Amino acid sequence: MTTPPGFTLVQLRYFLVAAEHGSMTEASAQLHIAQSAVSAAVTGLERDLQVQLFIRRRGRGLTLTPAGERLRQQARDLLARAREMEREARGDGPALSGPVSVGCFVTLAPYYLPRLFSECTRRHPGIEIDVVEAEADQLVEALTAGRIDFALTYDLGLSTEPEVHSETIARAPAYVIVAADHPLAGRDSVSLAELAAEPLVLLDLPHSRDYFRALVTATGTAPDVRYRTRSYETVRSMVASGLGYSVLNQRPTIRSTYGGGELAELELRDAGRPLEVRIASVDGVAQSARARAVMDVLRDVADGG
Repeated sequence: MTTPPGFTLVQLRYFLVAAEHGSMTEASAQLHIAQSAVSAAVTGLERDLQVQLFIRRRGRGLTLTPAGERLRQQARDLLARAREMEREARGDGPALSGPVSVGCFVTLAPYYLPRLFSECTRRHPGIEIDVVEAEADQLVEALTAGRIDFALTYDLGLSTEPEVHSETIARAPAYVIVAADHPLAGRDSVSLAELAAEPLVLLDLPHSRDYFRALVTATGTAPDVRYRTRSYETVRSMVASGLGYSVLNQRPTIRSTYGGGELAELELRDAGRPLEVRIASVDGVAQSARARAVMDVLRDVADGG
């Protein structure tokens, strides 16, 4: 590990102000500190660097030595870079820039990320968004480990995480999908009891599976889980092939599937509570300005703006 320098940025700043004014007295007035503090900082800097930076003449102020002249330019560059580092860390420069790491629940990604990227590129072209797509528990773990700034996820499982703060930005009611040639396909709505004898194609993700099963069992029937898959689109394709029905929350704008089949969507009369789409972050951790800006864009995207 590299040994840190013996001097400080404060010493460099005091030295630069003294060099600009050619006087410890004027430097102290500019900095609003005691003259002794400026003098002590400069003397300490000379000691740490083992060079003389000023020629001090009584009544004639300060004159930079050749070593002091060289240090003045180097100090200006170093302090400018330090200010850039500070702005980068906070993400609040003249134009927001730098990385933001966003976690996204896997089934929400196709619906939110394209619009998020597009709108962020338009509003904040200097921000670089890095996305981690994962399941709910993985997102919580990434949050608490500091690998992502915030997560876009459902409320599933968040209530048991005391370290996580979340904000609801949208609600997604459950609905039923059946094949386009299913006997109920022409209906506007259906109850789960009417589907009790049919196979359920289950989106088999942690928390999600429990949510969907609970919807069915709340009607007093036991779901016949015949098929399971962790892929949202595979669920749709299997249902379109006539293998059963499924219950989902996010709605694609098209009824066709990757497999070429067609679906019918039915409102669910006994849907229970909708899932809440939330922005989750670690409680008590201040977000950078650029992360807050991406959150604002995400809120607008969820609101349809």
